[in-house]
Amino acid sequence: MKLLVIDIQKGITDSRLFNFDEFIDNTSRIIQVARDNQIEVIYFQHDDGPGTGFSIGDEEFEIAEQVHPREGEKIFTKNINSCFGNKDFTDYVKDENTLMIVGLQTNFCIDATVKSAFERGYKVIVPQGANSTFDNDYMSGEETYKYYNDMMWPKRFATCVSVDEAIKLMQS
Repeated sequence: MKLLVIDIQKGITDSRLFNFDEFIDNTSRIIQVARDNQIEVIYFQHDDGPGTGFSIGDEEFEIAEQVHPREGEKIFTKNINSCFGNKDFTDYVKDENTLMIVGLQTNFCIDATVKSAFERGYKVIVPQGANSTFDNDYMSGEETYKYYNDMMWPKRFATCVSVDEAIKLMQS
């Protein structure tokens, strides 16, 4: 198993997110348990391109302090929603069978990565409360979160479990 920490970057990691404090607490806890159990933690940063304010060298591009990687942990950059758009990452995990996915945003990069991983034959685990998103023109952040975590992914694309269940899986 590998833990993917997706796009928890300074420019989008703030109280505008649905259930922000719980999201940060759950994600931090999962990252720590993964480290404690020698499960590799792999980080991703989304790059919107030069001049966007959300690109390499921009402060908003940097990984948020609350979940900052440790020295030696892998960090991949991507410029499309799915982490599998990065060929180096795809090659790196080709022999893995289980991916646990946390991060931002539920309806963009998390959804794209969950479905891309599923299509490639990975067992995908999504800990509930460890992904989040913003309100949009069609749904609140809460409605969007519930749409994916409670309806779209379970029994189709991923195993959605409580944080406690995710921790037990990492400890076994």
